[in-house]
Amino acid sequence: MSDTPKHVLFVCTGNSARSILAEGLLNELGKGRYIAHSAGSHPNGVVNPFALSTLRALGIPTEGYRSKNWDEFSLPGAPALDFVFTVCDNAAGEMCPIWPGQPMTAHWGVPDPAAVEGTDEEKARAFMATAVTLKRRIELMLSLPIESLDHMAIHHELKQIGNA
Repeated sequence: MSDTPKHVLFVCTGNSARSILAEGLLNELGKGRYIAHSAGSHPNGVVNPFALSTLRALGIPTEGYRSKNWDEFSLPGAPALDFVFTVCDNAAGEMCPIWPGQPMTAHWGVPDPAAVEGTDEEKARAFMATAVTLKRRIELMLSLPIESLDHMAIHHELKQIGNA
């Protein structure tokens, strides 16, 4: 792989839970190789505290996360994105901005842990289950020989990972 880190954007509607978890996981697991970001089509402006406590439980730093609009990544000066993954079904069906750099895209939908009702323990379990699914998908992506695959093969593999 080249020395230049790949920029990855995880997109969801509210940018408070799933996309935040994915951002933290990839930044931790892909240290130096990938720089992860997250955004939402309609960000709710607050990171879900269960997302942060889940990252903390996984030993991942929790500073600096914020719920932000995906438009930030289509503005001049935004990082050129190599990959964009939607992690919720709503965002997958929305009209996305034109991303600089023509990134590869794939849908990696997972159930919304923030929609779980119940005790704090039940909510925490839902967030951890979502994090485990995202972690497995990210680990599969990190195992791909990106530099030796052509564009079509990478795109195919990334789409398949969304079903894992």
